[in-house]
Amino acid sequence: MPASLTDTLNKAFALLADAAANPASPFHTPALAGIGADGAPAVRTVVLRGFENATRSLAMHTDTRSAKVTDFARNAAAALHFWNPETRVQIRVSGQIALHAGDQVAEAAWTNLRDSSRATYRVEPGPGTVISAPHDTHASSEEAAFSVFCVMLMRISALEWLHLAHGSHARARFRWDNGEFTPMWLVP
Repeated sequence: MPASLTDTLNKAFALLADAAANPASPFHTPALAGIGADGAPAVRTVVLRGFENATRSLAMHTDTRSAKVTDFARNAAAALHFWNPETRVQIRVSGQIALHAGDQVAEAAWTNLRDSSRATYRVEPGPGTVISAPHDTHASSEEAAFSVFCVMLMRISALEWLHLAHGSHARARFRWDNGEFTPMWLVP
């Protein structure tokens, strides 16, 4: 367990950076929460594709035809939940989602995608469409695939760290509001 608030935040950021780069990290596939079209919470698992410490930005990819794109276009408020059962560390972050499709952010991410990941966006029809059998889909062109590719960037405005250590839990919160940074310890 980190000894100070600074160490705790540095450790959290290091875990997020590792999660973006390391598919074996338990933090690589967090739960993303937003508000659905019906006004109810909507949670789904996503793959963390990037983390930039300097801007506190997390990157995830999605298909523009998915419900989450519509949800975040309507209400950009989002939260991510990360959990590592082995170390018993939980990180929760909240912030705003910015959607990037067909722009330079999307092009840069698309260029760095493996072919197997690009294939995900070639599937027709789009996510959530009713089909008659599990594999009742077909592939579109590379150009069509890029046209539905979207990068979701989330800038962290709050981060909460919880370490469930036997007999010695620790919890900290970090907030960034209007240029002000507020770190604090909390009762677990």
